[in-house]
Amino acid sequence: MIAGAPGPVAGSSPDPPPSASVYNIANALTLVRIALVPLFVWTLFLDGTGWRLASFAVFAAASITDKIDGDLARARGLVTDFGKIADPIADKALIGAALVSLSVMGELWWWVTAAIMVREIGITVLRFVVIRRGVIPASKGGKLKTLLQVFAIGFYILPGPLDPLRWATMGAALAVTVVTGADYLVRAWRLWRSGDGAS
Repeated sequence: MIAGAPGPVAGSSPDPPPSASVYNIANALTLVRIALVPLFVWTLFLDGTGWRLASFAVFAAASITDKIDGDLARARGLVTDFGKIADPIADKALIGAALVSLSVMGELWWWVTAAIMVREIGITVLRFVVIRRGVIPASKGGKLKTLLQVFAIGFYILPGPLDPLRWATMGAALAVTVVTGADYLVRAWRLWRSGDGAS
């Protein structure tokens, strides 16, 4: 240290870490997931067992990127504002496209698709409304909801006599989706009333 040079001011906080660049692997995987949605829908509407298996493979690959990009973003400090916005959009696009497509094909009741999509879109909008007051962390129920939705849709995509398994997993996914949506509404209301993330 050079003599006479000013040292650090006592009590001062260190410089904040540099923000992550938007051009990173986590965001790239999110964009890949969005790009896979039309490919998934296209293969789903094609006839034949082979195309069904191809559609399942695309859906599985897209779903796996959701897990990978989140882990990478947190582990490597790659969380960006773009990722916070694009990631939930990518998730809803994939799940929504799958549910709507299955309903259009007459393989899934429309009321199930409507109930899940109203919850997903509504909570996504609400998340952006309350973000000025704080962030509500993802709950274990929310993670279970996503997992059940992915498995249920996967069973509907796969060919074969899997109806009991499809109905059971989709019923569980629907129930957890509704319950966690109600829980999020309660937590969002408390956060809005308190003005901080303590609750």
